[in-house]
Amino acid sequence: MKKNISSCLILAFALLLANVSAAQDYFDDFPEGYNPKEVGKLIAYRFIGAKHALHAGKWISYPETFYWNGALKFAKLTNDNELIELLQERFEPLFSTEKELLPIKNHVDLNMFGSLPLEFYQVTKEKRYLDLGLPYADTQWQVPDDAKSEQKEWADKGYTWQTRLWIDDMYMITIVQTQAYKVTGDVKYIDRATREMALYLEELQCPNGLFYHAPDVPYYWLRGNGWMAAGVTELLRHLPKDHEYYSRIMKGYQKMMKSLKKYQNEDGIWNQLIDEPDYWSETSGSAMFTYALITGVKHGWLNAKKYAPVARKAWMALVSYVDEKGAVSEVCVGTNKKNDKQYYFDRPRRKGDYHGQAPYLWCVNALLENR
Repeated sequence: MKKNISSCLILAFALLLANVSAAQDYFDDFPEGYNPKEVGKLIAYRFIGAKHALHAGKWISYPETFYWNGALKFAKLTNDNELIELLQERFEPLFSTEKELLPIKNHVDLNMFGSLPLEFYQVTKEKRYLDLGLPYADTQWQVPDDAKSEQKEWADKGYTWQTRLWIDDMYMITIVQTQAYKVTGDVKYIDRATREMALYLEELQCPNGLFYHAPDVPYYWLRGNGWMAAGVTELLRHLPKDHEYYSRIMKGYQKMMKSLKKYQNEDGIWNQLIDEPDYWSETSGSAMFTYALITGVKHGWLNAKKYAPVARKAWMALVSYVDEKGAVSEVCVGTNKKNDKQYYFDRPRRKGDYHGQAPYLWCVNALLENR
């Protein structure tokens, strides 16, 4: 028995080494102009001095939060202390003169903000960031007095009262709960995220591995699926393998990645509606997919020989949409759900929109990380 166990461990280790070697072949050698550190610096420094992207003109929005967060992680990975200081300087007024720009804690698109001060806490170890960020995770499970009956019903089942079964939520909820778990070690946060993720997988994942925008919107919107791809990836990075939901979530992730491999365009990215070949190629959701693929290959969740070429092809294509000032083009603007196929085709496209800037940095950081 011991001999068999040892043989299995040796085989598993050999397979892991083979996967790592194959990944290095695709992720360690990029031509000039495509190096992730070079691209990342261009995009990250663009954020410094850029205008706030406010939510309804009142609060720091989720696209800005994630752009900020990606830039901070990039600075940490590359030991760029100058960039860290510049990002801190931009945040400092939120403790004083710009307090009114702090998001309130009453919606899935607002509570996600807590992930940013929690990332600052990991970088600086300053407790004031922890004190600011943690309540955003906690209030996501604290039912307010004015909650609607449907919200109370979700809470009674053990889910966040902010549950609405929009696929975007699977990054918004996952990122703040996972960050809270990372800084506190309290398993209640990771348990919340995993249970919520399992619910969304059951309710929204289709037989082909992709996701409708919502139960009443039967279209495979690219960035909506991108939020899921990034959210499930972020969760799996920190979820203990012996967790009760680990296998279910991994199964959902791998099923999605298999479908994305199938639908990748010849140019390397994906379309605004993933299964519609006549729709236009969109960069923000494609970058989210690329982040999920790179991370999956590096962690051994995906076979490197099959998926590393997909990820590399996507990265090479994505970089071609970045201009000399670090602005990403062909980014779909913020998009509500709508049961109207033409609505998704007609969404405006912008250059430099924070919806696109952020996931590019996720790709950069995934390529730079050892694992």
